[in-house]
Amino acid sequence: MKIYETGNFKIEEESAVAIGNFDGIHLGHQELIKTVLDYRRKCGYKAVIFSFDPHPVDLFGKIENFRTILSVEEKKYVAARTGVDILIQYPFDYDFASLSPEEFVELLYSRTNCRVLVVGENYCFGKNRAGNIDTLRELGRQKGITVIGIPRVKVDGARVSSTRIRGLIKEGNMEYAAMLLNKPYFVMGKVVKGYERGRSMNFPTVNIEPDKKKLLPPDGVYFSTVLADKKEYYGMSNIGKNPTFDGDHRKIETHIFDFNKDIYGKEIIITFYKKIRGEIKFESKEKLISQLKRDMRECIFCENSLDVLKYEL
Repeated sequence: MKIYETGNFKIEEESAVAIGNFDGIHLGHQELIKTVLDYRRKCGYKAVIFSFDPHPVDLFGKIENFRTILSVEEKKYVAARTGVDILIQYPFDYDFASLSPEEFVELLYSRTNCRVLVVGENYCFGKNRAGNIDTLRELGRQKGITVIGIPRVKVDGARVSSTRIRGLIKEGNMEYAAMLLNKPYFVMGKVVKGYERGRSMNFPTVNIEPDKKKLLPPDGVYFSTVLADKKEYYGMSNIGKNPTFDGDHRKIETHIFDFNKDIYGKEIIITFYKKIRGEIKFESKEKLISQLKRDMRECIFCENSLDVLKYEL
């Protein structure tokens, strides 16, 4: 997959382009992507995702402490798995946001050589969201572009949206979030040195530094898996400040089952399948160890039923 992270590019081949923020690349986004892949198969067009960085909500500061479902690197990882040919992370700034609908379509046409544009049926674009799908169809007709509006995808009678999924993640409802994402929620990060307290309790952990804009589930213990060196391992992860040891900042620590490799400095992926419990401040290290043993037993029980939790793009 080719990636463009600049406004200075040009796709020479004819293309089918899916447009949107694609934060999460959830079930709704996947319908757009399937459509451009269908046009690649039928017409030989390049299959393109046209997305933005930073997220428009982040730029305009409409939501305090806004966090994304996928970091920039995670979006690249998931997009590559969909099978598209090109991912565009177009720089979203105030100049871009001020483009008129006509200017936006001209930019798309000149940069992507698009013959098909695929959007959600409620898509709005241009300065002050002045353009909608009808505007896009009219402007596209003038340039010989077919515009396709994809109906909203619903689960349990409600629209699948990034906002809805963020709410589920904030609640710690990882199973339902996974269903709407069509994949378990994960965090990608580099393994860093910790205090090695877990090692002293016979529960050694790997610690990662997630992207600062990444939305993390609530503090607590989770049944998880770890992808390291292209191999997946079971484990349990703690998100929080380690109140038993008077910690002062949030971090992710994962105890990987039956694992003793040195992976400091390597990129790993931690996937959160199920919340086991909230974070607790224990009176002693011994009581913490007893609880960790109970947590591990519950995680092993979850491991045995993982086949019903897995999803594929």
